[in-house]
Amino acid sequence: MDNVFIERLWRSLKYECICIHAFETGSETRAGIGKWMTCYNAERPHPALGGRTPLEAHAGDRGLELAA
Repeated sequence: MDNVFIERLWRSLKYECICIHAFETGSETRAGIGKWMTCYNAERPHPALGGRTPLEAHAGDRGLELAA
């Protein structure tokens, strides 16, 4: 079951970042993927998490408050 989640992440990364941007160099690719991962984890709501971001879900599961 764990493989399903990582396969979905790779699919999203491939189609939402890598295929859209024609990265010229490795450093551009690294920066682009880093920017996408930040958005994916901190800004993008996920239906499977009740509309929360992974960062919000992780903080909520641990009883932590997010900094404003």
